Amino acid sequence: MSLGYAKCFDPTGARYGIPTYPWRCVPDGYATRRQLRARGLRPGGQQVAAQALRPRFRRGPLVAYFYRLDCAKPVRPMTPAKRRALECANRARRTCPQCRTDAGYVIPTSLGVCVPCAYPDEQRAA
Repeated sequence: MSLGYAKCFDPTGARYGIPTYPWRCVPDGYATRRQLRARGLRPGGQQVAAQALRPRFRRGPLVAYFYRLDCAKPVRPMTPAKRRALECANRARRTCPQCRTDAGYVIPTSLGVCVPCAYPDEQRAA
C-alpha cells in the first residue's frame, strides 16, 4: 500500500469526519450527484455520506462527495410553470441586447452581443 493510498483510506471517518476512500475505490451503495442524476435520483436533503480523495503532487487532493443510494429520492417532475420559466430564461440568453433579435444560439458572455453586432465590419466584408 503506497503512502498516498494510506492517507486516503479512512472507512471509519476518524481522520476526516466522514468515511474516506481512495479514488475509484468507493464501495457499492454510494453515488455522486451526477451518478444519482443519471439514475433519475437526487440527494433529497441528505448530508454527504462519504468522500473519495485522489492525492496530487504539490496541491491539495481532488475530492469527490458521495451520497447514499438508499436515501436518494426521485427527481421532481418538470411542471408546466417550470418549463415556461426555463424557456423564457433560455430565450433571454439567446436575444441580443443590441439588435433585439433571437441569435439562435446562446450569446457568449465574453462578447455580450451577437456575433454580427460584435464584428459588424467583418460581416460586411464577407
